[in-house]
Amino acid sequence: MKRTRTLTEGAILASLFTVFLLINLYVPLISIVTLWVLPLPFVIFVVRRGLKPGLMLFATACVLSFVVGGLPGLPSALLFGSAGIIIGELYRRKLEGFSILIGGSLMYTFNMLIAYLALVLFMDENPMTFFANLIREQIAISESMLEGFGQSTENLDQLYQLLDMLVYLAPVMIIMMGLILAIITIMLSTLILKRLGHEVKGLPPFREWSFPKSFLWYYLIVIVIAMVGVEEGTTFFLIVWNLLPLLEVVLAIQGLAVVFYYCHSKSLNKALPIFIVIAAIILAPLLYIIRILGIIDLGFDLRNRFMSKKK
Repeated sequence: MKRTRTLTEGAILASLFTVFLLINLYVPLISIVTLWVLPLPFVIFVVRRGLKPGLMLFATACVLSFVVGGLPGLPSALLFGSAGIIIGELYRRKLEGFSILIGGSLMYTFNMLIAYLALVLFMDENPMTFFANLIREQIAISESMLEGFGQSTENLDQLYQLLDMLVYLAPVMIIMMGLILAIITIMLSTLILKRLGHEVKGLPPFREWSFPKSFLWYYLIVIVIAMVGVEEGTTFFLIVWNLLPLLEVVLAIQGLAVVFYYCHSKSLNKALPIFIVIAAIILAPLLYIIRILGIIDLGFDLRNRFMSKKK
């Protein structure tokens, strides 16, 4: 009886994944939503039935993806299915939210790295170089149009410099995308699993997020090296210019967590920290201030000082 229920549930979830995949492949607008739910059938099935049935569902989903979507459908099954299996198994083992986040992020990052390398082999060119050249061509067309209208094109030089750096930033972009996918998957999974009656540990409130103090030292070392200068095109240059934006994001998250903590401790309107996040994304000077706040928090335990004053 139990085996029958497992097979029935697996068939339903495999069919559900296939429907989401078809929408994702052929209905562009709705795919913005369905993209994020692709891992959920695997997470739910592993939590409810275990790892081995989950692997069977994964194999079935890969076959169905190839049958209904052809070769373009298979990468989605491999990417989201394997990540869903890992996240579901970590949930099933009752691990803490950050442990699940690390496991999911690593799986997503590994999958996207493999996909990136496959693109390099298939295109016989760095995909980032390819896309940078396409954008550069569009900028050149815009530049000629602006010059025809007698407009200044000095600001476009900054765009060219950004495109030159874009070629080197593939690793950090892959890591950040893996982290974002993992966060969204965990948030949705926690919500659904709790609705289904499972006791799972999701991510802690954002105001409690904190990184190890060692990240501050990493940031200081990397920024000093960047200021001194590294020969462009070398492996060391690639490492430094990927670590720098990644560590800046870490410090910005730390600073925003401080903002959320302060607003919570003072019982301020919940919309205020959300407004600050949006403003920080739009206004670069505010983002610098948030990053400095993160540095202070890592160095001097700013949130603990807030707590001490509150007492």
